[in-house]
Amino acid sequence: MKQSLILFAGIFCATIHAANWSQWRGPNFDGSSTETGLPAQFTKTENVAWVAPLPGPSGSTPVVFGDTVFVNSIDGTKKTRLAIALDRKTGAVRWQQEIGPGVNQDDRSNFSSPSPVTDGQVVYFYYGNGDLVCFDMDGKKIWARNIQKEYGSFAYQWTYAASPLLSDGKLYLQVLQRNVPVNGRGGSNNDSYLLALDPKTGKELWKHVRPSEAVAESLEAFSTPIPYSHNGRRELLVVGGDCITGHDPASGKELWRWGTWNPQKIGHWRLVPSPVAGAGVALACGPKNAPIYAVKLGLNGKLDDSAIAWQSTERDVTADVPTPLFYKGKFYVLNGGKRKMLCVEPSNGKVLWSGDLPVPAGSRSVFEASPTAADDKIYVMDHKGNVFVVSAATDAFKLIHTAAMGEDTDRDLRSSIPLSQGQLFIRTGSKLYCIGKK
Repeated sequence: MKQSLILFAGIFCATIHAANWSQWRGPNFDGSSTETGLPAQFTKTENVAWVAPLPGPSGSTPVVFGDTVFVNSIDGTKKTRLAIALDRKTGAVRWQQEIGPGVNQDDRSNFSSPSPVTDGQVVYFYYGNGDLVCFDMDGKKIWARNIQKEYGSFAYQWTYAASPLLSDGKLYLQVLQRNVPVNGRGGSNNDSYLLALDPKTGKELWKHVRPSEAVAESLEAFSTPIPYSHNGRRELLVVGGDCITGHDPASGKELWRWGTWNPQKIGHWRLVPSPVAGAGVALACGPKNAPIYAVKLGLNGKLDDSAIAWQSTERDVTADVPTPLFYKGKFYVLNGGKRKMLCVEPSNGKVLWSGDLPVPAGSRSVFEASPTAADDKIYVMDHKGNVFVVSAATDAFKLIHTAAMGEDTDRDLRSSIPLSQGQLFIRTGSKLYCIGKK
């Protein structure tokens, strides 16, 4: 009996340390993890557990569960979409499934942009053309649907890229789109909506139409819904269409709404960053260098500006594409265009510190990947594959390390860096690096 208890304790402690990164924004849905022992120093050849070739580029973030890494990808040669499972310990391909032909809608991204999601029993792959496929952990197809074919063509100027969310016993999808066709896509009267599916069967549990007063491209959102609990109430946070809303996960019913950051109804303010919540507020990032708004949680109905805990006033506190990070009681905002990282106090929006992420020689690239954090370190990669490690344990900005992980041919790299099992997983245009202990 004593030996059994000791064995159980060892397994339990190992499980706590070996945190999975099963969704795009990680185990806490805010870009953070409780992982420890993560590497601070590395290059393409130093502190590398393995390197796996990838068949094509993607803005999708790999997800990690146990000893499997799931990668959404395209085959750039065959022009097909792929679902890939790699061995976390070696990088070897465990299985690879071809989903179908067709990879591009515009020249800056492709249909493999949504990140996979898994619960360790099955894994879900979603694509910008609407294909949604569920596999078991051995690569056997369980079910498949195409959201566009069943609910109508996506009305987006750019490529649809929202990731699925697995939470509260449901698989959630978000389609915030134009109400009229654009470039031949979409119908004459398109609804924006949230969709909840049964994870076991893929069947619809509910659909909630989410109206918006935004116009033209400002109706388009590439964000992902995020769950959050506040004072015992569970909510789905959704941002896009010039507003942020909270929804009942059980029914999709809208609990509250605040907006707008666009009173002039500018027509080209598409929304990219997902919401992030912490310390009783949810952040909504206005696009195109607009402010960030911290909305008080726990309210109901159509909210006025008294629901705003704070609004950023410093011009650098803005996030057009990267989703902010919440880690150890602080928000971290990445101003991708100015290459600036800022630490922000959740209660009042005060900037506690800020710092510039240096421009490597020969590179003028911006950031569109979102920051992730654990072990008192923040990790982020720019468009050209330069990875920066910033301290989250100091009272001032401290750059710990910079590593050039990209290739000369890389462009528009957007994959965030998952942190799991004491390792980093860095996706460039043609490779996946596993950094850390073997």
